[in-house]
Amino acid sequence: MKAFLLAMMMLSSTLSFAQEEGLNPDSLEISLLTCSPHQQVYSLYGHTAIRMRDQRAGLDVAVNYGVFSFNKPLFIPRFVFGIAEYEIGIIPFKYFISEYAYYGSSITQQVLNLTPEEKMIIFEAIRVNNLPENKYYRYNYFYDNCTTRARDILVNNIKGGVTYQPRDGKSYREIIHDKNEGHPWARFGNDLLLGVGADYATTQEQRQFLPDNLMIDFENATRNDNQRPLVDTTMVILPARAQVIEEEFPLTPTQCGWELLIVTAILTAFEIKKKKNLRYFDALLMVGASVMGIVLFLMLFSEHPTVRVNLQILLVNPLPLFFIRRLLKRQKNGTKDCQYIMWTVLILLFFAGGFIQSYAEGMYLLASSLLIRNVKGILLHCKRCPLKK
Repeated sequence: MKAFLLAMMMLSSTLSFAQEEGLNPDSLEISLLTCSPHQQVYSLYGHTAIRMRDQRAGLDVAVNYGVFSFNKPLFIPRFVFGIAEYEIGIIPFKYFISEYAYYGSSITQQVLNLTPEEKMIIFEAIRVNNLPENKYYRYNYFYDNCTTRARDILVNNIKGGVTYQPRDGKSYREIIHDKNEGHPWARFGNDLLLGVGADYATTQEQRQFLPDNLMIDFENATRNDNQRPLVDTTMVILPARAQVIEEEFPLTPTQCGWELLIVTAILTAFEIKKKKNLRYFDALLMVGASVMGIVLFLMLFSEHPTVRVNLQILLVNPLPLFFIRRLLKRQKNGTKDCQYIMWTVLILLFFAGGFIQSYAEGMYLLASSLLIRNVKGILLHCKRCPLKK
């Protein structure tokens, strides 16, 4: 970490020094770097950077568009709402590679087939991008991230552009599922926040938000001006090694959902048989659903397009918070209450929405638990509901 901070202090002088000493476009080498994931949650999808190397000028740096700090005020909420600021960071390559060696990640380098003029244009574009007034940008996970930024500053400065070999693709949700398969709670969090937009078909360029997809597309791309391959040589410059797997919560969301459903079914059967009224259990379920619902409600105001329309809000939303006191009071006094009809309708709409949107793991089980309680409420506490007249 100390080496990384020292390198960050050197970034401004690194580029200016190389430029003052006279960069040689014939010996300058520009490459795309693709780093494999490691166990940190923010790295489950890998990383992309650019390497600029000129041995004659003493230049060897990594250009990284994924620099951020958890210590910035309200970083997590700003990230969730799509208003977090990331920045470009340029550091000596030896510090960049040592960081990924520490985590056990691999680094694949693709040296690009560029003309001398294009190399200098890209170098100048990165230098300008690194100026204090230009280095910050509003990060968007799917549409404007460290990988798309690296792609754009390379491809947009290649004469005539490039053509990618067409490949079949998946939705945003399916793509990230491939990467977080071994992290069920990270997947649950993603799927809880992602809405209908994450299930739409994506274009090939849209799928390049993921480092591995961009690497594959670059490998098979050709330049439009001379039909030569975009990538001159590909090599693994840092092999992967065994990583320490951090222990996660032992139960998966599905297992937790089944446990809740079984407990709900048993308690409801006991309640009906013994003619008891377990109103605090209902209150607990309503609080849990409301907490998740508050998050989904706030997502309506997010800058991320793929989270704004989320049908899971039919099941988990803040509304139960306004009815908990009424529920406890009416069940205690034996007063009839027909709010269960409203909750039941919303739950049934949630099930119907599953034909349009993929839900987070375990959400159907949670919905089944809530449905059991509300059907019980209709049968036992809604006999005099005016809606039945």
